[in-house]
Amino acid sequence: MIRYAAVVDNSVVDGTGIRITVFLQGCVRGCEGCHNPDLQPLEGGEVVSEEALAQLVLNKLSPLHRGVTFSGGEPLLQAQALEKVISILKREKPDIDVWMYTGFTFEEIQEIPVLRMIDVVVDGPFVLAQRDLSLAFRGSRNQRIIDVPASLAKSEVVELKLD
Repeated sequence: MIRYAAVVDNSVVDGTGIRITVFLQGCVRGCEGCHNPDLQPLEGGEVVSEEALAQLVLNKLSPLHRGVTFSGGEPLLQAQALEKVISILKREKPDIDVWMYTGFTFEEIQEIPVLRMIDVVVDGPFVLAQRDLSLAFRGSRNQRIIDVPASLAKSEVVELKLD
């Protein structure tokens, strides 16, 4: 089972191209200035099977969509369920581009199995003192846009430069 808050059909701010964004419920970080404070409570949102969430996303995908982004809350609080959802999406749409936003750093999560199914991670907590609205796809300067397959292959962070 997986707990989610919302699915946005056509986002252009949560990664490159037109994307479906899935907002997962629950975060324990409590970052000052959080963009989605309503998604922090662990008991909020709706609980569905991983298959049901994957099917909801698949039903919304069109040829115009470049991919799917998982945001939150903190998606990695539900890492095993997220892995199952992404595996279903990848089985049905092998070329789908998957992004994930996390408050953890890449170095903290690089061993988590679900990471191998994700193309791009935007990592790091939002830091209000480093807020920068000019940055592409992130809110504070400490956050990085990471090419996950390249980073795993090189065993070091490979950032995408999109600014």
